[in-house]
Amino acid sequence: MSYQSRYDRGWKCVQCFGDRGDSEDITDADLITAVEFDPTGDYLATGDRSGRVVLFERNDDKQGCEYKFHTEFQSHEAEFDYLKSLEIEEKINQIKWCKRQNSAHFLLSANDKTIKLWKVFEKSLKLVAQNTAEPSAETGSLRIPQFTHHDTITAAVPRRIYSNAHTYHINSISVNSDGETYISGDDLRINLWNLAISDQSFNIVDIKPANMEELTEVITSAEFHPIHCNLFMYSSSKGSIKLSDMRTSALCDQHAKVFQEPEDPSNRSFFSEIISSVSDVKFSNDGRYILSRDYLTLKIWDINMDNKPVETIYIHDQLRSRLCDLYENDCIFDKFECIFSGDGKSVLTGSYSNTFHIYDNEGKNNIPLRADRTAFRPGGAYRKPAASNNYSYQPDSLDFSKKILHASWHPKEDTVAVAAANNLFVFQ
Repeated sequence: MSYQSRYDRGWKCVQCFGDRGDSEDITDADLITAVEFDPTGDYLATGDRSGRVVLFERNDDKQGCEYKFHTEFQSHEAEFDYLKSLEIEEKINQIKWCKRQNSAHFLLSANDKTIKLWKVFEKSLKLVAQNTAEPSAETGSLRIPQFTHHDTITAAVPRRIYSNAHTYHINSISVNSDGETYISGDDLRINLWNLAISDQSFNIVDIKPANMEELTEVITSAEFHPIHCNLFMYSSSKGSIKLSDMRTSALCDQHAKVFQEPEDPSNRSFFSEIISSVSDVKFSNDGRYILSRDYLTLKIWDINMDNKPVETIYIHDQLRSRLCDLYENDCIFDKFECIFSGDGKSVLTGSYSNTFHIYDNEGKNNIPLRADRTAFRPGGAYRKPAASNNYSYQPDSLDFSKKILHASWHPKEDTVAVAAANNLFVFQ
């Protein structure tokens, strides 16, 4: 599909997994908290607040990109830290697929404290067709039991459990391009793991001050470079993105580059530090660009230019006058994810009223889409592309209880999966 035709055509909702019900009918345990396509796009994983992971596979019997249920398993259970008297939620914070080496799938899932490596594979069930009988009178030998294939099931088993390495809540996991290692990040530290070793990790970033009263920022997101296995980046609550090289030293406190835009003094307010906090960062697939999301904007950075972003897209600029109300209802702390398309020519992020936005990488075209029951009416989800990067809506008309925080873009096609409360929507 050409670059422009993507915006000329209409996006539409092709599938929905869930009950499509009103938010008042939803139990907290069913809320989807993670969405991730695998590297081929043939499989899709979701995690929820109850610790479940649900996998979907591409339905080859259907034309286009449609998915069907593959399997479901309980990844995490609620725990209690008796030393700190804290309950550890089972909620899935992140899901990342590992490179496929054989017919089995491997994926990492994390809650606040523990990361697990799951193996998902087809298992053959066999039954005894002919049991052991008495020794034959003629030969005096035992008869060997005969097994026959009964059924094939999809099994999920935890191959590794990486625990006791994070004092604070895990917010990120990212698999390295070498296929052997991954990083996990919490509020103050980033650890490097080998997938094959579960009882040892290396601390590569530590921003914890000697005196916690001097704490001024926390780590909000971390990701490996998609090509160079020695590079990774992490974002902070102060609005900065730091690019680090693991070849320089064992502890990467001295970053190679800092991507941060100077604050406009005219916009300085009590909420400046909160809204400048970066909630998510992503590399483009070619590793050339960085996409970052804060509360009001979406920014695209060139990895070779760290003094300012090449594009700033205003998502919630109309909400500047409502920041006090948003602070009171805690919406100002919502952490929206951001995603590059597979070819890097488009970006996606979420908003309120179950709306998400697809922009071209120059911010000139904006396609707002709604992931709710209206998506199944003719033309219900799709709206005509706006000619600017500042889509006009009335803040008073927004429903702040309905928000799109989690989404994933198919690595090879123009297909996106979006989580809206307990429903998973697939748009094309």
